[in-house]
Amino acid sequence: MEVDYERTVGVGPHPLPWPTDSRFDPELLRDGDRRNVVDGFRYWTVEAIVAELDRSRHDFHIAMENLEHDFNIGSVVRTANAFNASSVRLVGKRRWNRRGAMVTNRYLHVEYHDSPVSLGDWAAANDLPIIGIDNIPGSIPLETFALPRRCVMFFGQEGAGLSEEAQAQCTVVLDIAQFGSTRSINLGAAAAIAMHSWIRQHVFEQ
Repeated sequence: MEVDYERTVGVGPHPLPWPTDSRFDPELLRDGDRRNVVDGFRYWTVEAIVAELDRSRHDFHIAMENLEHDFNIGSVVRTANAFNASSVRLVGKRRWNRRGAMVTNRYLHVEYHDSPVSLGDWAAANDLPIIGIDNIPGSIPLETFALPRRCVMFFGQEGAGLSEEAQAQCTVVLDIAQFGSTRSINLGAAAAIAMHSWIRQHVFEQ
Protein backbone atom coordinates (compact mmCIF):
# COMPACT_ATOMS: atom_id res chain seq x y z
CA MET A 1 0.00 0.00 0.00
CA GLU A 2 1.34 3.41 -0.97
CA VAL A 3 1.50 5.87 1.94
CA ASP A 4 1.35 9.60 1.33
CA TYR A 5 3.67 11.29 3.85
CA GLU A 6 3.16 14.78 2.47
CA ARG A 7 1.65 17.02 5.11
CA THR A 8 0.46 20.58 4.81
CA VAL A 9 2.01 22.83 7.43
CA GLY A 10 -0.12 25.54 8.98
CA VAL A 11 -3.55 26.71 7.95
CA GLY A 12 -5.12 28.27 4.89
CA PRO A 13 -6.99 31.57 4.59
CA HIS A 14 -9.19 32.44 7.56
CA PRO A 15 -12.92 32.04 6.86
CA LEU A 16 -15.02 35.19 6.75
CA PRO A 17 -15.82 37.21 8.71
CA TRP A 18 -12.25 37.96 9.81
CA PRO A 19 -11.48 38.75 13.46
CA THR A 20 -10.99 42.47 14.05
CA ASP A 21 -8.51 42.15 16.92
CA SER A 22 -5.36 44.17 16.21
CA ARG A 23 -3.18 41.14 16.97
CA PHE A 24 -4.17 39.56 13.66
CA ASP A 25 -2.23 40.15 10.45
CA PRO A 26 -4.55 40.94 7.49
CA GLU A 27 -2.19 39.32 5.00
CA LEU A 28 -2.05 36.08 6.99
CA LEU A 29 -5.83 36.09 7.35
CA ARG A 30 -6.13 36.47 3.59
CA ASP A 31 -3.38 34.12 2.43
CA GLY A 32 -3.07 31.59 5.25
CA ASP A 33 -0.47 31.05 7.94
CA ARG A 34 2.20 28.46 7.11
CA ARG A 35 4.56 29.43 9.94
CA ASN A 36 5.77 26.94 12.53
CA VAL A 37 3.81 28.46 15.41
CA VAL A 38 1.42 26.93 17.93
CA ASP A 39 -2.27 27.05 17.06
CA GLY A 40 -2.96 29.80 19.60
CA PHE A 41 -0.75 32.19 17.60
CA ARG A 42 -2.19 31.43 14.15
CA TYR A 43 -2.66 34.56 12.04
CA TRP A 44 -1.03 36.80 14.71
CA THR A 45 1.59 39.37 13.78
CA VAL A 46 5.16 38.74 14.93
CA GLU A 47 4.95 41.79 17.19
CA ALA A 48 1.80 40.47 18.86
CA ILE A 49 3.39 37.07 19.45
CA VAL A 50 6.51 38.61 20.98
CA ALA A 51 4.38 40.82 23.24
CA GLU A 52 2.44 37.78 24.45
CA LEU A 53 5.59 35.74 25.04
CA ASP A 54 7.09 38.65 26.98
CA ARG A 55 4.30 38.26 29.54
CA SER A 56 5.50 34.78 30.46
CA ARG A 57 9.24 34.68 29.78
CA HIS A 58 11.12 32.34 32.06
CA ASP A 59 13.79 33.78 34.34
CA PHE A 60 16.82 32.27 32.63
CA HIS A 61 18.97 33.71 29.86
CA ILE A 62 21.16 31.79 27.42
CA ALA A 63 24.62 33.08 26.54
CA MET A 64 27.03 31.60 24.00
CA GLU A 65 30.53 32.43 22.89
CA ASN A 66 30.45 33.06 19.15
CA LEU A 67 34.08 32.89 18.09
CA GLU A 68 33.84 31.05 14.78
CA HIS A 69 30.27 31.61 13.49
CA ASP A 70 29.22 28.29 15.02
CA PHE A 71 26.41 26.77 12.96
CA ASN A 72 25.02 25.16 16.14
CA ILE A 73 23.95 28.56 17.49
CA GLY A 74 20.79 28.50 15.39
CA SER A 75 19.73 25.23 17.01
CA VAL A 76 20.25 26.71 20.48
CA VAL A 77 18.19 29.78 19.55
CA ARG A 78 15.36 27.55 18.36
CA THR A 79 15.40 25.63 21.65
CA ALA A 80 15.54 28.86 23.66
CA ASN A 81 12.36 29.91 21.89
CA ALA A 82 10.72 26.56 22.70
CA PHE A 83 11.47 27.05 26.40
CA ASN A 84 10.66 30.80 26.26
CA ALA A 85 14.00 32.05 27.58
CA SER A 86 14.22 35.67 28.65
CA SER A 87 16.95 36.33 26.09
CA VAL A 88 19.78 34.85 24.05
CA ARG A 89 23.08 36.68 24.34
CA LEU A 90 25.90 36.15 21.84
CA VAL A 91 29.40 36.91 23.09
CA GLY A 92 32.00 37.80 20.49
CA LYS A 93 31.06 38.07 16.83
CA ARG A 94 27.67 39.51 15.93
CA ARG A 95 27.26 37.43 12.78
CA TRP A 96 25.89 33.94 13.20
CA ASN A 97 24.30 31.24 11.06
CA ARG A 98 20.55 31.77 11.40
CA ARG A 99 19.54 28.80 9.29
CA GLY A 100 19.16 26.40 12.20
CA ALA A 101 16.99 28.88 14.10
CA MET A 102 14.15 28.40 11.59
CA VAL A 103 13.23 32.12 12.05
CA THR A 104 12.52 31.57 15.77
CA ASN A 105 14.98 34.39 16.50
CA ARG A 106 12.17 36.76 15.47
CA TYR A 107 10.26 35.75 18.60
CA LEU A 108 13.22 36.13 20.98
CA HIS A 109 15.36 38.94 22.32
CA VAL A 110 18.82 38.30 20.85
CA GLU A 111 21.46 40.62 22.33
CA TYR A 112 25.20 40.99 21.79
CA HIS A 113 28.27 41.41 24.02
CA ASP A 114 31.71 41.99 22.60
CA SER A 115 33.44 39.98 25.35
CA PRO A 116 32.78 37.72 28.36
CA VAL A 117 33.65 40.67 30.59
CA SER A 118 30.87 42.70 28.98
CA LEU A 119 28.44 39.83 29.62
CA GLY A 120 29.66 39.64 33.20
CA ASP A 121 29.12 43.36 33.74
CA TRP A 122 25.58 43.12 32.37
CA ALA A 123 24.79 40.08 34.51
CA ALA A 124 26.16 41.72 37.67
CA ALA A 125 24.13 44.88 37.02
CA ASN A 126 21.00 42.71 36.81
CA ASP A 127 21.91 40.49 39.79
CA LEU A 128 22.13 37.38 37.60
CA PRO A 129 24.63 34.64 38.44
CA ILE A 130 26.38 33.17 35.39
CA ILE A 131 26.24 29.38 35.31
CA GLY A 132 28.82 27.90 32.95
CA ILE A 133 28.06 24.62 31.21
CA ASP A 134 31.23 22.69 30.34
CA ASN A 135 33.01 19.52 31.44
CA ILE A 136 36.19 21.02 32.81
CA PRO A 137 38.22 20.01 35.90
CA GLY A 138 36.30 21.01 39.00
CA SER A 139 32.90 21.24 37.30
CA ILE A 140 29.84 20.04 39.21
CA PRO A 141 27.24 17.62 37.78
CA LEU A 142 24.25 19.48 36.42
CA GLU A 143 22.11 16.57 37.53
CA THR A 144 22.83 17.28 41.22
CA PHE A 145 22.84 21.08 41.17
CA ALA A 146 19.97 23.37 42.17
CA LEU A 147 19.84 25.93 39.36
CA PRO A 148 18.96 29.47 40.48
CA ARG A 149 15.60 30.69 39.24
CA ARG A 150 17.21 33.86 37.87
CA CYS A 151 20.41 33.07 36.04
CA VAL A 152 22.43 33.09 32.83
CA MET A 153 23.49 29.73 31.42
CA PHE A 154 26.73 30.26 29.51
CA PHE A 155 27.95 27.89 26.78
CA GLY A 156 31.24 27.87 24.95
CA GLN A 157 32.18 27.22 21.36
CA GLU A 158 31.39 23.78 19.95
CA GLY A 159 34.29 21.45 20.77
CA ALA A 160 36.53 23.98 22.52
CA GLY A 161 34.08 24.76 25.30
CA LEU A 162 34.19 27.88 27.47
CA SER A 163 37.27 30.04 27.08
CA GLU A 164 39.31 30.90 30.18
CA GLU A 165 37.96 34.45 29.99
CA ALA A 166 34.42 33.08 29.95
CA GLN A 167 35.09 30.71 32.84
CA ALA A 168 36.30 33.67 34.90
CA GLN A 169 32.83 35.23 34.67
CA CYS A 170 31.04 32.13 35.97
CA THR A 171 29.77 31.68 39.50
CA VAL A 172 29.97 27.93 38.96
CA VAL A 173 30.59 25.57 36.04
CA LEU A 174 28.39 22.51 35.60
CA ASP A 175 28.91 19.45 33.45
CA ILE A 176 26.42 17.06 31.86
CA ALA A 177 26.94 13.41 32.72
CA GLN A 178 28.34 11.41 29.79
CA PHE A 179 29.17 7.72 29.51
CA GLY A 180 30.68 7.31 26.04
CA SER A 181 34.04 8.02 24.42
CA THR A 182 33.64 11.59 23.13
CA ARG A 183 34.85 14.55 25.17
CA SER A 184 31.68 16.58 24.75
CA ILE A 185 28.20 16.45 23.28
CA ASN A 186 26.81 18.73 20.60
CA LEU A 187 26.27 22.34 21.70
CA GLY A 188 22.61 22.27 20.70
CA ALA A 189 22.03 19.07 22.67
CA ALA A 190 23.86 20.39 25.74
CA ALA A 191 21.84 23.61 25.74
CA ALA A 192 18.58 21.70 25.40
CA ILE A 193 19.47 19.45 28.35
CA ALA A 194 20.41 22.45 30.52
CA MET A 195 17.27 24.40 29.64
CA HIS A 196 15.08 21.39 30.28
CA SER A 197 16.79 20.90 33.65
CA TRP A 198 15.82 24.47 34.57
CA ILE A 199 12.24 23.84 33.43
CA ARG A 200 12.00 20.66 35.50
CA GLN A 201 13.29 22.40 38.62
CA HIS A 202 11.31 25.62 38.38
CA VAL A 203 8.15 24.81 36.42
CA PHE A 204 7.27 21.19 37.19
CA GLU A 205 8.79 20.71 40.63
CA GLN A 206 7.32 23.61 42.55
